[in-house]
Amino acid sequence: MDIEEGRISSGYAKPPWIFKGSALYQIHLVKAATARAFIPKEFRLVEAFGYTLGGFFLASYDDSPAGVFDELVVIAGIVWNPPTSCAWAARVLVNSNEACHHGRKEVGLPSHVARFSKKITAVPKRKKDRAFGFFDTFGLGTTLSHPQDLMEVKVSEVDGAASADICNIQMRSEETKVKKWMGPAIKMSLPSFSGNTKYNSNLLKYSCHLHCRVRPVKPAVVSGALEDETKNLSSQESLENERRLSIAVMLSKPIVALQFKVLTMQVEAPTVINPSI
Repeated sequence: MDIEEGRISSGYAKPPWIFKGSALYQIHLVKAATARAFIPKEFRLVEAFGYTLGGFFLASYDDSPAGVFDELVVIAGIVWNPPTSCAWAARVLVNSNEACHHGRKEVGLPSHVARFSKKITAVPKRKKDRAFGFFDTFGLGTTLSHPQDLMEVKVSEVDGAASADICNIQMRSEETKVKKWMGPAIKMSLPSFSGNTKYNSNLLKYSCHLHCRVRPVKPAVVSGALEDETKNLSSQESLENERRLSIAVMLSKPIVALQFKVLTMQVEAPTVINPSI
């Protein structure tokens, strides 16, 4: 979706940019052939036995330069450019025009505007069944849920009046204990490569510095529809193929999921790099 720049008033000041909220970081085994479709030829995909490490980062920000918004970063895999390896985003979906514009122009991300629909489904409680996941991780206000309830996040990409379903993400709702353990406080850095898009042709490197409480949770269940592969693609079909491959990344096998609570993420300004294979 193209965004009219003149109609966007940006709250993004000079970097670093600070985002506060909560997130789910889920790592998947992604087929190398799928990931490679997104990786520029200047980089080498880090792979073993036909797979790389990709997945997704699903976040809900209650304080950011763009205000309150949700974000789904689909991670194609890990790429290598000596002396370091970094993640490569296949697609970024946000429900904020301002965040989408900033991601495209300033960070070189493949950002698209999307709609995030959230609901809680009641599930009968079973004895000795441990509840996993979140309750208020994704901005569900003060609504109380049963410890065994399921929360579903439906993500649909929006292009004008049209929309395309990307995926449904289903996870356990948070236990409602007042003193629920959120895991240890940690600091970590997530370096990433970006760029090589129609909005920013440079190849870039940037870092996200995270300070949060983290704990392992049961992986979310992702569902979505995949269409058959298409050959000899037109320009529009190529865009649809990128969307299809992003869904394939989301539907790949999860191996670990981490819940980030009380999250503060500092994003540094990207720097232009000259890749060397």
